[in-house]
Amino acid sequence: MSNIENLHPHLLWKYFLEVCEIPRPSKKEDRIIAYLLDFAKKNKLEAKRDEIGNVIIFKKATKGKENVQPVVLQSHMDMVCEKHSEVAHDFDVDPIIPHLEGNWIKANGTTLGADDGIGIASQLALLVSDDIEHGPIECLFTVDEETGLTGAFEMKPGFFTAKTLLNLDSEDEGELFIGCAGGVDTLATFDYDNRPIPSGYIAFRMDVKGLLGGHSGDDIHKGHGNSIKIINRFLWKSTMKYDLCLSDINGGNLRNAIPREAYAVFTIDPAYSDSLFADFKEFEREVKEELALTDGGVTLSLTEAPLPEKAICESVQFDLLNALYSCPNGVIAMSFEMPGLVETSTNLASVKMVDGDKIVVTTSQRSSVNSSKVDISQMVESVFRLANASVVHSDGYPGWKPNTNSEILRITEHAYKKLFGEKPIVRAIHAGLECGLFLEKYPDLDMISFGPTIRGAHSPEERLDVQTTQKYWDLLLEVLKELK
Repeated sequence: MSNIENLHPHLLWKYFLEVCEIPRPSKKEDRIIAYLLDFAKKNKLEAKRDEIGNVIIFKKATKGKENVQPVVLQSHMDMVCEKHSEVAHDFDVDPIIPHLEGNWIKANGTTLGADDGIGIASQLALLVSDDIEHGPIECLFTVDEETGLTGAFEMKPGFFTAKTLLNLDSEDEGELFIGCAGGVDTLATFDYDNRPIPSGYIAFRMDVKGLLGGHSGDDIHKGHGNSIKIINRFLWKSTMKYDLCLSDINGGNLRNAIPREAYAVFTIDPAYSDSLFADFKEFEREVKEELALTDGGVTLSLTEAPLPEKAICESVQFDLLNALYSCPNGVIAMSFEMPGLVETSTNLASVKMVDGDKIVVTTSQRSSVNSSKVDISQMVESVFRLANASVVHSDGYPGWKPNTNSEILRITEHAYKKLFGEKPIVRAIHAGLECGLFLEKYPDLDMISFGPTIRGAHSPEERLDVQTTQKYWDLLLEVLKELK
């Protein structure tokens, strides 16, 4: 790790490495909470924790800035835990081991956790620095952002006092975010009975791997392949041609990640095996050709497998494969108000067999227009209701409507141009940020979001750009300096 420790600014990278050492999956943030509270105690800083686990640490103004209005800097503690299937890593106990490759910091076959570990690290560096000019700062660390925005949902009004908020959870240096999409999850459950495997049948396992995946908000417009869609497409076509019996299907892990890997186990009459392999080779060629420019590393495999004991009953297999095929996935609409912004999307995120008699399909819908968010979630619901599944929606979370007259936007734009000699891009983001929920509790809050460049978030290809991290840090300090 020494090649990272030597980077500038030293304090920022010192604390990033410390954060990487601490396992912090969503809903399992106890260790990072304890670390933050201990950090505050060691540095003689006031801190408090609320009932859900959010932590806030306070630091007084530097000399001459005592009359500046307080500002709250906010990041989230948890990280997305994704890895390549062949990588032996237990996110509950193992640290992330970052390394430097060229100008990028990466992990070893896992997510890096720069989303939002770099936000945490910058807050900690500010809290211990004695040579940075700033007014009163309140560093807010929220829990469970990635799987439910739980910390922001459960935070009580009055937990912080500042009326200006800097969200440190963006992933594109040079871009200032003043709005985000709202979202909702839609879950479909199929109850099934088992049926016996027909006598003489043989089993096969199909795998889809090597897709880039990525963040279901930031990357949904990039055309990355969906492993569930790919594997289901072959199963659907093969079921139409052969008397295929599906025994197992599994794909994706997280509602906010585009699924990279999937597998299925099924049986057929051995008389069709040669034809099946021929079909598979043609299908493999088609998929690789379709994804050549977006997922050049995709791999598909079909191998013989041990004979399973049972298969899914025929009626549910029919309903499931048809529903997965017809379920919308990807960009639904682009914004006319803000060109280049995805307005509405949906992600077919995961399919899991649970409890021996249920199949749960998780999807996630996003939109910057609330009525469109409701519409696309109901569209997904209708597909699964037609397939005789039971469907439930999460409570969802609100979007953050852009305010082009924002004072903190004016200050940050000016600071960026002063430092780098060019104007930043001001836009909204299709991903969900906690800002919309903060605004519900603090209606007068003035907010902006910015950060360094992170690529491949929510996938094992996650990487953090070192040069833009320096620019992000310089901008953060300049904004704090210019606050009046």
